[in-house]
Amino acid sequence: MFHRKQDFPAEDDIVLCTVTSVQYNSVFCSLDEYENKGGMIHISEVTAGRIKNIREYVAEGRKVVCKVLRVDKERGHIDLSLRRVTEGQRRDKNNALKQEQRAENILDHIAKESKKDPAAFYAEVAPPILEHYEYLYLAFEDIVEGNFSLSTTKLPAPLAKKVEETVRERIKPKQVNVEGVFTISTFATGGVELVKSALLKAREAAAPSDIHYLGAGTYKISVTAEEFKDAEKRLKAAVEAAEAVFRKVPASEVKFERVETKA
Repeated sequence: MFHRKQDFPAEDDIVLCTVTSVQYNSVFCSLDEYENKGGMIHISEVTAGRIKNIREYVAEGRKVVCKVLRVDKERGHIDLSLRRVTEGQRRDKNNALKQEQRAENILDHIAKESKKDPAAFYAEVAPPILEHYEYLYLAFEDIVEGNFSLSTTKLPAPLAKKVEETVRERIKPKQVNVEGVFTISTFATGGVELVKSALLKAREAAAPSDIHYLGAGTYKISVTAEEFKDAEKRLKAAVEAAEAVFRKVPASEVKFERVETKA
């Protein structure tokens, strides 16, 4: 990755580090996102509880996500903690860096198309964007969502246009998915056709949507949209449409249950 910050991190920041040296009671690391910055993890901050052999937890060359405890800019000292990083923070940090790598790959693609050196091209394009965002990928996501334009940066207009066009080609708008399960039972005459009609009306009400048969009178509906509110509104319309078909039909019942989808 080309992404490097010149200043010091702030206390409580979550940072990605590379272990450079493991001593008896301390671990020394380089901070991957910062230019020529290093830090130390005291043995008490490696993990909770007593440690017999520190090398059972860390090794030279290993990537670790740490929390910044203290920063002494005058002495250039940064104290880090490994044990105080939650699983969620570790996952979010790794995901952010993967997304940033993806953003850098987009600039690399443009550089190669333009027959330019990727590092030099990054140095030309990234700084004006990073004046507005901590990471490139955050800017690129906002470009796709229509919330940011590179015309507001110091980039030359033709270059800004080229980058925006490539970003839109390679990054799709964020989408949310909501799901639920219909359970339909009926003993009415022509029940099969009524079920088909209910499902068709539900799919049309939530369009675009998908409905799949799960078995034993159950059907799963999936609704995808750019906004959560829109997806929820269309799912609600689907449920109402299915229920309306059986509202006056005797010996029939429509149940609906939301299904939680993983982020």
